[in-house]
Amino acid sequence: MLRLLSLAAGLALSSSAFALSLADLSQSDASGGLKDALTQGAKVAVQQLGKPGGFSNNPNVRIELPGNLGKAAKTMKMMGMGAQVDQLEASMNKAAEAAVPQAQALLVDSVKKMTVQDAKSILAGPNDSATQYLNKTSREQIRAKFLPIVKQATDQVGLAKQYNSFAGQAASFGVIDAKSANIENYVTEQALDGLFTMIAEQEASIRQNPAGAATSLAKKVFGAL
Repeated sequence: MLRLLSLAAGLALSSSAFALSLADLSQSDASGGLKDALTQGAKVAVQQLGKPGGFSNNPNVRIELPGNLGKAAKTMKMMGMGAQVDQLEASMNKAAEAAVPQAQALLVDSVKKMTVQDAKSILAGPNDSATQYLNKTSREQIRAKFLPIVKQATDQVGLAKQYNSFAGQAASFGVIDAKSANIENYVTEQALDGLFTMIAEQEASIRQNPAGAATSLAKKVFGAL
């Protein structure tokens, strides 16, 4: 009986030791674990998108023609004139895939600059709060890196000029917004949206399954949420 009581007491102590909350973690542990997880999520997102088919084969981030241009494209496809549209959309997605690898270093740098206060707010926030932080702190710098790569990729396709001319006219009539009137700007913004969509998926996955985090510190921190 004594042995059973001792065993029960030991198990109770053991379970309480593992039942950590954020309040039990040091500020450095909480910040370090979040940074580990966020770095992991950013790298995975870049790897998934920055390869052939990374955008075009993923319906969540695939880049298609915007607004009424997209509606016109669907009509053209139904009428058997879809080859031109397919070529243009393929070039847009390839341009985004070529640009994405440039984001990794900038994302990691933003993670490194995160303060303890930032980390506390993120850990207490919604499932995409870390992604929101990265979007706010790194999107402008990543955009500057993406734009020339996207421009180079689309310049190699003659349809880019045709898109810019057609979309520019459409924008003047309010059919699409001004940001979408230039193919380089449109693809760049779509690539950024896709990147942060994938980072958000990684963040939500780690929050839901801390065991999937790459480091023991990240497992510890997200296990306490």
